[in-house]
Order: sequence, then structure tokens, then C-alpha cells
Amino acid sequence: MIGDPLNRVDGRLKVTGGARYSAEWPIEQLAYGVIVQSTIARGTIVSLDTAAAAALPGVLAVLTVDNAPRLPEQGRAGANPPAGRVLSLLQSREIRYNGEPIGIVVAESFEQATHAASLVRAAYRTDTPAIDMNRELPSAQPYSQKILGQFEPASHRGDVSAALAQADVTVDATYTTPLETHNAMEPHATIAQWEGEQLTLYDATQYLYGVKRFVAKTLGIPDERVRVISKFVGGAFGSKGSAWSHVVLAAMAARHVERPVKVVLTRRQMFGPVGARPYTVQRLTIGARTDGSITAIRQDVASSTSTFEDWVESSTLQTRMLYDVPNVDTSQKLVRLNLGTPTFNRGPGESSGTFGLESAIDEIAARLGMDPVAMRMKNYAERDPESGRPFSSKSLRACYAHAAERFGWSRRTAAPRSMRDGDTLVGFGMSTATYPAKKQPASALARLLADGVILVQAATHELGTGTYTAMSQVAAKALDVPVGRIRFELGDSDYPENPISAGSMTAASTGPAVHAAALALGQRIEALGGRASDVQGCRALVAQNGGRPIEARASVKPGDEVRRYSMHSFGAVFAEVRVDPDLGDIRVARIVAAYGAGQILNAKTARGQLAGGIVYGIAMALHEQTAIDPRTGRYLNADLSEYLVPVNADVPDIDVMLIDEPDAHVDPIGVKGIGEIGTTGVAAAIANAVFHATGVRVRDLPITLDKVAQLSA
Repeated sequence: MIGDPLNRVDGRLKVTGGARYSAEWPIEQLAYGVIVQSTIARGTIVSLDTAAAAALPGVLAVLTVDNAPRLPEQGRAGANPPAGRVLSLLQSREIRYNGEPIGIVVAESFEQATHAASLVRAAYRTDTPAIDMNRELPSAQPYSQKILGQFEPASHRGDVSAALAQADVTVDATYTTPLETHNAMEPHATIAQWEGEQLTLYDATQYLYGVKRFVAKTLGIPDERVRVISKFVGGAFGSKGSAWSHVVLAAMAARHVERPVKVVLTRRQMFGPVGARPYTVQRLTIGARTDGSITAIRQDVASSTSTFEDWVESSTLQTRMLYDVPNVDTSQKLVRLNLGTPTFNRGPGESSGTFGLESAIDEIAARLGMDPVAMRMKNYAERDPESGRPFSSKSLRACYAHAAERFGWSRRTAAPRSMRDGDTLVGFGMSTATYPAKKQPASALARLLADGVILVQAATHELGTGTYTAMSQVAAKALDVPVGRIRFELGDSDYPENPISAGSMTAASTGPAVHAAALALGQRIEALGGRASDVQGCRALVAQNGGRPIEARASVKPGDEVRRYSMHSFGAVFAEVRVDPDLGDIRVARIVAAYGAGQILNAKTARGQLAGGIVYGIAMALHEQTAIDPRTGRYLNADLSEYLVPVNADVPDIDVMLIDEPDAHVDPIGVKGIGEIGTTGVAAAIANAVFHATGVRVRDLPITLDKVAQLSA
């Protein structure tokens, strides 16, 4: 059962419309909230005119800084980034970015609330905002906190300056990535319902317990008075890992009008208030010998953050550990802009960081006249060079070999512009993919019911990645029963606690907890004289128990293995591009990728996740960028007609291979995450292929035809 390509157990619900998303819960007496946003990027609210909005039929309330309830610590009581963010909760007149929430209108219908919100008028005293990343780059300041609470913000290994001075060849270049907005299919949505002093939130979230604790602390109420429900999430990619302003505003509004309130953000409102992948400017200097040995790497990264919260895009972490290089320096700086605070975006840090690193390595390979795969194999790390620890498992050699063979890399001729199909330029490029194998404490409950069904519960999340199915397989395997006998339930903070579904760690955290709970239940059944696989016997055991279910609980947490081993997933990405030499039009013709990611729980959903990550990487390489007016801070392409993401015509044949990689150390079921590694390395592979096709090195994402034409002119 483990590894089998089972169809999704929730698939029928999704295709029949039975999967209930957060905005779809049928709540009686439901009112509708619409957020009012600022129209300047920096300044102070002088006055707010809400009279016309409040006078409209159906309007129940207009909350602003003038009449909103005061919250503990001005709404910052729960702020503890990254789980608890610094929000805009109508406690201050200060404006920090264009589109910042400054009010919420509640009405009987969505249409009434929308109309009323459009009538709220604000007068401001404006200040000059900091908007342009390049203009503000000289103001960058070193990041001083530990990255993700774990890694030093700067790293030093060996003597980089001396090694660069002695290198036979060097590359010194700057690579940039733009602001990117998540744009999940499902917009952010919350229904807030008070029943006496109890608050229930139906929220589109990646972190049930994070929302529960943050909202409780922000409102100044005990944790146990908040319940969060989220059975299905229609895409998240990191943006739903925090409780953003609309979640708390929905709760405040519901309490004020004494009715449940639904807040669903518009597509435009998803630009600014709910995070984005920040800008990065990465200067990379690499030195190597003529035999391809890399002797030194220096990577200095500046990334954007807001003016009111530190958020770092950790784009240096892969540089510290990916290659066996004796001399490595990395640093992280922040540039403060009058934009909303950034957040995790699929493969945060590594997605942008591998673009810079893997492009620079391709550049130095080209200067040496060395095959890019051979260059990477020459500098292959058998152990983690930063920590000195052995890898818990590593199949990167096999990834290179299998993907290169399947791709036909041997057909590549080295010289740029040397491969054609008719008049079309053909380019082959490749890159290494990597992402850490993370895990956190998790718990689960397994319960034998009277009808012989085994109910398993864990407060984890279904983001479209197949958690319902994979966890059912884990429980079935542990109990040696068919998957059809398992009913796995998630998405409720009344269930046993689980961590955020981010960082590619749901399977590696929740999976071992489900496994342990199922094993414990099996042992209980055996102690009572039965076997979990015997349905009739199980029913009899429950009957003997007075009809009460037989249950077991389990909690797991990382052990000393995290101190003894370096844990990462690895992959190799090969891309073929076709470029029109006259127009500069770029098409990705195919991608072949191989991944070593420990035990695969479901081959079908795993391939789907990895292919989805690759599509995300294609978007990063060729399409995505959030455009902002440098004068006003207004988002210029805040819709899906102008914010470009790949459509079917942009997505080529994607061939994903899964390398058999047993890992006895990473966790009890040998699982590593795969949700994000699929995005890492893709942008670099495409950029390297574009260079091979055209001879033009584009270091500024996204790669657009005008950049290719401009640089080749």
C-alpha cells in the first residue's frame, strides 16, 4: 500500500462538488464582510467618511479605526513571526503600504457590502514611500536574526578572498528575482461565528493551530475558546500559512454585529495584505580551477521586506551545503519597502537561491568549456560541507544519471546557438534541485468503530496535495488492512495537534504520528485478543467494550537524528527550450527531472506534486512578476488577466522520475517532503537552456523576449 499509485480517496468529493471549502459552509444568518483598503503607500489617515456607506440598505456595520474595538497591545499581542504576523486591525491611523486594510463593511449581502465599501472615503496626510527595490538597495541592512530560528544569517567557511585571488577562472555576476504573488485558485476566505464566548473560524489555512493560538492571543481570549476548521484548501503555496488581517477582522466584525460574518478576498486584495515572494538581488562570485574544481563561492543576498516586519528570503542556505567547496561566504540583507510583508512562497529561499547559484555554476562551466553535469559531479558533496554531518540519504548521482539518460543529454553540443530545428534555436540546460527534509512534533488518534471502520484523526491540512490519501495509506499499512477500511479526518483544531503544512513537512511529521497511532491501536486490539485485519472480530471487540470505540493516541517528535544527520531531498532538472531567433519568443519544449526523496507514499500524487512544482518553476522562469507603480505603490497587474501564470499551452511534456531511496534515519517511515523541491532548480535549468540556445545570459527573472533581444543586440 505504501508507494502504490492509489486514486485520491477524496477525489469523488472534489469532482462532484462535495468537497467543502472554507467559504462554502452553510451558516444560518450569515452576513458578508468586505475589506476597505488604503489608496496611498505611506502616510496617516486624517479622517474617514463612512456616512454614505452606513446609510445604504442592508449595511449592518462599518468598522474603522474610529469605532473598532481596542485590542490587547494594539492588535500585536499575538504577533510572533512567522506564525503570528504584524497585522492591520484598525488600531492605528498609520498607513504603511497601498492596499493596507483600513476598514471592514458588513452587510446582509456581498453586493451590498461591496457597494458600501466603495463609498468609504479616507483623507490622508501623505509621506514619500520607498517602493523601488533598486533605488532603495543602498539602504540594505544586514539581517540579524537566525534564519527560520535555526541558521545564522551569515556563514563563513575557509578564506574566500584568498581562494578567489588564486582561482584560474571566476564569475562575478548579479542575479535578480522579482516580487511574485501566490495567486492560489481559492482566494483567502474566513467565516467567523461566535456562539456565546466560543469562536469558530472556517478558514482557508495551512496552519490550524497557528490560527487558533494567534487569533486567541490577538483578541485576548483563551486558546480553548477558538476552534478552526479547514477541510479543504484550494491551493496555498505558503500564503495561507499565517492568519492575516482579514481573519481577525472577520472575528471582530462577527462579534460586533452578533452574527456570523464571511470575508472572501477578491483577487486584487490578494496582492499586498497576504504576502508575496520578495524581491531578491543576489551577487554571486565563484572561483574555480581549470579542472572544474570550485574553490570559492561568495553569495550576498538582499531581499525586500516591509517597513514594519522583518522577513528574510533565505536564498543562501542551499549554497552553504550543496557542493563540496572549501571556501564559502554567504550573507543576507533586508531592504525595507512600503509594501505588504512578504511570506513563504513555494520553495522559499531555495527557489530564488538556486536560480542564482545554478546559473552562476553554468556560467563558470561555460567559461571552462566543461559539461555542466560533469561540473556538478566534480564538486559533488558526499557529506554536508557546512555541518560536516553525513546525509541521512542522498541519491543525487543517480538523479543526474537517470535524468540525463532519459533526456538525451549526450546529444547536446556545447557551443551556444549550435543546435537548431529548422530555423528555431534549440537549447539544453540543467540544474540541481534541493530542499531540506523537515519535520516537527505531531500527534494522531486512531479509533476502531462499531462497524469495523478505523477512524484516524490529525489536525493537519489538505492543500490539494493528497494528504487524505497518503495518510490513509500509512494507517492501512501499519494495521495491515485495506485502505477502504480507513477513514482519515483532518482540518479541525479539535483533533490532535499537528504543525503547519509548509516546508514540505506534512508527510514527514503527520505520517509518523499516524503510523504510531495505528500501531498502538493494533497493539490494543491484539491485547484484547483480536486482529485489526479481522473485520468481524473487530466488531465483536467493540461490542464487548459496550459499543464504545477502542482507541489509541500517539505523539512523535524529532530525536537526536536531526543532530547526527543532514537531511535533504535532491533532484536533477533537465530542460529543452525552443527560441525564435527573430522574435525572441521562448518555449519550453520538455522537462525531465529525477528526484531522490526517501520513501514515496503514493507514486501518483507524488508525481503530481512534483510536476506541479515544475510548472511553478516554469512560471518563475518565464512569466511571474508583480508590477508596482513606483510612485504610488499600487499593484498594476493584480488580476489573472495581467499577472501571467502558465496555461496549458505553456506547459510542455514533463517527465518525472522517482529514485528508490531508502532512508533509515530521517523519520520512522523514511519520508522526505516533495512539495517544494519540484520548484527549486527549474528557473535555473530554463535560464541555462536559454543561454545555450541563444548565447544570451539573462540574469533577471522572468526571462522575456525583450531581454533576450536586448542583450543579443
